[in-house]
Amino acid sequence: MRIQGHLFSWIAVFMLGSAIVYGVWSKEPVGTTALFLSFGLAAMIGFYLVFTARRVDTGAQDDKEADVADDAGEVGFFSPHSWAPILLAAGGLCAFMAPVFGWWFLYFTFPLVLVGLYFWVFEYYRGENQNQ
Repeated sequence: MRIQGHLFSWIAVFMLGSAIVYGVWSKEPVGTTALFLSFGLAAMIGFYLVFTARRVDTGAQDDKEADVADDAGEVGFFSPHSWAPILLAAGGLCAFMAPVFGWWFLYFTFPLVLVGLYFWVFEYYRGENQNQ
């Protein structure tokens, strides 16, 4: 995890330099803003990975003498199938269409988003995934 954190940190430094050079040469605000936002995103990811690597055991990817088989095994926990993200995506789609069709469209969007959010938050408290 430490290697990925340093990689994203170097990408952030590159993006910052690119944003400064692009902004000075082109004087174009949209591309400059996009590059600065890319810098911020890469910096946040890099900081998180480096910060988390201090608290987690060293993985096989951080050991230069490791084999591919050293990283074999269980990857992690993945949620079972869920319909809640589809409801949230439909609600987000409707919310982003509200400025096009009219702000009244949000009245139909909020219940869809709230139901999808409710199902997503409480999906482990009901049905076959319920903890005993």
